[in-house]
Amino acid sequence: MAAKLKPGAELYRATLEKWGEEAQYDQAVEECAELIACLKHFKRNKVGDDRIVDELADVTLMVGQLTWMFGPDRVEQAIERKLEKLRNLLDEPVLDEYPLSKEEEET
Repeated sequence: MAAKLKPGAELYRATLEKWGEEAQYDQAVEECAELIACLKHFKRNKVGDDRIVDELADVTLMVGQLTWMFGPDRVEQAIERKLEKLRNLLDEPVLDEYPLSKEEEET
């Protein structure tokens, strides 16, 4: 009987061996596209949140695969930089994206 693969590095290594790097990039793109489409349908009440959760699971698995491929330390460093940027953005005042014209301000 074949040994059961553990989640993580062994599973990611096995997917690369079986399907190759290019296929993993394509699969990640496909899963992201499916999540995008599902979110658009969700906004129009055409799908329930269970579909969103399923698509999120697929994308999360592919993000794990890509993180493993590109290096968890590199990805973690990038996440920390992005979090710091977000913290700084939260400290900034919110600007009105569509300021009123002079005529609108007077009314």
